[in-house]
Amino acid sequence: MAFHKAVKGTALVGGGALATVLGLSQFAHYRRKQVNLAHVEAADCFLETNLKELPSREAQLASLQSTTEFDILVIGGGATGSGCALDAVTRGLRTALVERDDFSSGTSSRSTKLIHGGVRYLQTAITSLDYEQYRMVKEALHERANLLEIAPHLSHALPIMLPIYKWWQLPYYWIGIKLYDLVAGANCLKSSYVLSKTRALEHFPMLQKDKLVGAIVYYDGQHNDARMNLAIALTAARYGAAIANYIEVMCLLKKRDPKTGEMCVSGAHCKDLLTGQEFDVRAKCVINATGPFTDSLRKMDNQALTNICQPSAGVHIVMPGYYSPESMGLLDPATSDGRVIFFLPWEKMTIAGTTDSPTDVTSHPIPSEDDINFILNEVRNYLSCDVEVRRGDVLAAWSGIRPLVIDPKSKDTKSISRNHVVDTSKSGLITIAGGKWTTYRAMAEDTIDTAIRNHNFRAGPCKTVGLFLQGGRDWSPTLYIRLVQDYGLESEVAQHLASTYGDKAFEVAKIACVTGKRWPIVGVRLVSEFPYIEAEVKYGIKEYACSAVDIIARRTRLAFLNVQAAEEALPKIVELMGRELNWNDERKKAELDCATRFLYYEMGYRSRSEQLTDLCEISLQPADIERYKKRFHMFDKEQKGFITIIDVQRVLESINVQMNQNTLHEILNEVDLNKNGVVELNEFLQSFLGRYSK
Repeated sequence: MAFHKAVKGTALVGGGALATVLGLSQFAHYRRKQVNLAHVEAADCFLETNLKELPSREAQLASLQSTTEFDILVIGGGATGSGCALDAVTRGLRTALVERDDFSSGTSSRSTKLIHGGVRYLQTAITSLDYEQYRMVKEALHERANLLEIAPHLSHALPIMLPIYKWWQLPYYWIGIKLYDLVAGANCLKSSYVLSKTRALEHFPMLQKDKLVGAIVYYDGQHNDARMNLAIALTAARYGAAIANYIEVMCLLKKRDPKTGEMCVSGAHCKDLLTGQEFDVRAKCVINATGPFTDSLRKMDNQALTNICQPSAGVHIVMPGYYSPESMGLLDPATSDGRVIFFLPWEKMTIAGTTDSPTDVTSHPIPSEDDINFILNEVRNYLSCDVEVRRGDVLAAWSGIRPLVIDPKSKDTKSISRNHVVDTSKSGLITIAGGKWTTYRAMAEDTIDTAIRNHNFRAGPCKTVGLFLQGGRDWSPTLYIRLVQDYGLESEVAQHLASTYGDKAFEVAKIACVTGKRWPIVGVRLVSEFPYIEAEVKYGIKEYACSAVDIIARRTRLAFLNVQAAEEALPKIVELMGRELNWNDERKKAELDCATRFLYYEMGYRSRSEQLTDLCEISLQPADIERYKKRFHMFDKEQKGFITIIDVQRVLESINVQMNQNTLHEILNEVDLNKNGVVELNEFLQSFLGRYSK
């Protein structure tokens, strides 16, 4: 009783103090925001008149090759690199950007999909009295608010539940979460609140109820990371930046500075990986924004430099939407090994992650079975025993490499900086590294400020605070209704287009194919269970998609949601792209093979296959897999991705074979390894080949 009184008293006194400070903080921030908005509105009116139609990739390549000298050349088309290009071009600097793969093909498309300040960083900042981490959280919370404002179609606020299983944790976590609100100040999305056990289970019915005391709910942001990255890059292009994907930097160009006599970076020798053509891009300032590949480019500048990047792999998995409520996430603040696990609704599915383990730098990170099982085990700890967490329900999995960095200027060369680092080499190469997705804009601002100081560029202040990204300016929550009414799209497809393309959704709807049905009138789906339509493939090419992987992974998110559905859609996607880009049969086959390998290795298909087939110690060659796939599709005529008892009965009837229903159920139950009532391809391969291998 005394404990409860003490907690209550602490809460009242602390709450009053917090409220007072929060009020002052909000008032001060409000005044600053009004001043900033005045500048932003004036700048935005000027910038809006400079917006252009999106140039084709060919036009962008021509600009890269014909421009005598750019002010800024950014190497890297992730969130930070694209942010640097947008910041530079809106300040009036002649800007170029090259990316070796596709925009957002690396870490920027493989995140937890959160726009957040970092609750755990704030906890570390307070317990360790670490001002750097506190500053990072405060900056991230400011950037969170800005990102939700400038891309409202791609982002939204998400309530996240912190379940409490011990009474003493309630005041501890309540104070921590309220401090998170306090640090956000006027940028606080919504105030956090406490739920009783009963209310917590109403909001999150699949939660483990035993020993549950209650829960705390706080708010962070969520976004479509790859589409957000693409929106930043496309906005930069519309403001005049020359950007191109699939351009590899072969070496840095240098020339002697007449004033100092030192050799300075003056551009890059590039190669178009699609055509093999090589050319020089010259620039007064070169920016290294290559994420995990930071050290590769730094050593291209100077082989003697020591590495500053400490790559860390984070694995995520995607499970069916019924594992979580549609609009409530879950945070596990203390897993069995001390890591943090998020369990979030995303694109009508459920995303869980992440892990955090040292890794080698690679362009093609692969999720391991150990990491997938670790996440599944942690999820089991928080879900009711009524919910069976099955390995077969993992629809996709991926690994992203987080580029943690050591500040080269720091005296402690072993200490990893949680904030971003901007470094200028002796030859003038500017490197921006570290940080997090949420703070990409602030990182870009610091980088371009450094470039302006180093080269005495005549440029104004940063204009990207409040600057709408492509699709955001005229978006509204009811925009999808106009798409339904004006074009005859089904509601789910219209909502998807509105939340993916914003006010550009009408451009996609205009090129949508007629379905030949009474309803919907237009919008032929790529696969039946997802709202992606064929018109998005054609529009994706306008957005610089050059391969089938670009479409399934970044223009749409099909590969991240369901690898089997993505594989099913591939032939149609390749055919549509081939028609638009004049691919011959050889190129179509190469694209199909490349995209299949991507799904198999990078999106978790391999882990799932090995997990199933290893039980029977079966080694499959690609030719064998293709042969048995054809047999599988004899049963799966509708290409659902699985076989039901009805499918088997139909095939048996066609060959005049009689089998009673009980026997059929027993056979299918034996083959149905994950016990979800249907036989999926991998289960079919295991059992079928297992019988033949005996």
